[in-house]
Amino acid sequence: MAGAAIGSLIITQLYWVCGFMKMSITGLSAQSINKNPIDSCKVLLQGILLALGLAVAILVSQTLVVKGGLYFAQANDALKINVEAYFYTRVWGAPATLINMVLIGWLIGQQKTKYVLILQVIINLANILLSLTFVYGLGFGVKGVAAATVCAEYLMMFIGFFMVHKYLLNHKDFRLFSISGQSRLKLMLVRSWFTFTQLKQILSLNSHMFVRNLILQFTLAFITLKGAQYGAQAAAVNAIIMQFFALIALGLDGVANAVEALIGEAKAQKDKAQLNLYVNVGLIWSSFFAIVYSLLFYFLDSLIVNLLTHHQEVVSLMADYAFIVILIPLLSHWCYLFDGVFVGLSLGKPMRDSMFISTIVGFLPTWWWWQDSGNMSLWYAMLVFLSFRGILLGGYYAYLYTQKPEYLL
Repeated sequence: MAGAAIGSLIITQLYWVCGFMKMSITGLSAQSINKNPIDSCKVLLQGILLALGLAVAILVSQTLVVKGGLYFAQANDALKINVEAYFYTRVWGAPATLINMVLIGWLIGQQKTKYVLILQVIINLANILLSLTFVYGLGFGVKGVAAATVCAEYLMMFIGFFMVHKYLLNHKDFRLFSISGQSRLKLMLVRSWFTFTQLKQILSLNSHMFVRNLILQFTLAFITLKGAQYGAQAAAVNAIIMQFFALIALGLDGVANAVEALIGEAKAQKDKAQLNLYVNVGLIWSSFFAIVYSLLFYFLDSLIVNLLTHHQEVVSLMADYAFIVILIPLLSHWCYLFDGVFVGLSLGKPMRDSMFISTIVGFLPTWWWWQDSGNMSLWYAMLVFLSFRGILLGGYYAYLYTQKPEYLL
């Protein structure tokens, strides 16, 4: 279990950093929704090309990655064997995992979230059934756990391709691969999509998103590693709060994903009024869910914590952090929402810059100022960090909307 957990942590963090693929493709896909379906296909194929390139880079550097992860985990020899067994099996799912990010981002941009739901259900059910088969049925151990995930990822990829193909064929104007006298011209058109000039926009956007994700990952890693220095109980408390954090993110990301698709469509239509309407409606729903989350955490905090741990020392200690859990959704929903807005607008640079400023001016100084408070200082810093992100992105959107609307359209 420990080997699989650490191996999964290493590769999951690696994939999480690569999550910029989904974000960038979502905005570009949304902006192509009302254009010729060939434009949508162009976004998809360019994204798949970049995903494959990134997957090759991961496979080539896999030994370096796992050694770095083992160094930070400080694993003993017995644990190291299981970590490597898991990682070196799971890493071969990289092409499917990254392509799935592109497919999901593209489908969200096309407002086909039903397909995304189906794909997520499929991969999770397949993962569960294959894990039981490989581990308990065939006795593959930790490699079986990893192999099950890899198989589920490839299954999701193939079904995703089928869904995309079916969706594109429903467009009467879609004749990209039809056999006709113009097939040669169409093949030349597809080849032209992969020139540096054509890839420049998506490469630039992805580079901004990549840096943004690295900075965000730094803050989360800082909390995890620094919290561990404060002792086992502090590390346990942080792990539980992170579960609350994940629960919040899953809900608020739903609103953000909807906003991404609608904002991208409004941008493509150059409809400033509609774009701002979507932002305001998104804010209403985001605020609503944030308040619901806070109320649930206020009344059910102890119940949720007791579901996550049976250690009474940790449960008692979590009472001191109850206000942190309640404040997180209220302060974070702004940055989730405006992340969605800027993804839909395909403006990666403001997202990168706001993340950097929030870390340098907000997160680190706050932790340093309150560090005498021990582990609590990390969560003071996180609250400030989340607030800064929302204020900076929201303020910049308001500035663009009132002063430079041409940047939005």
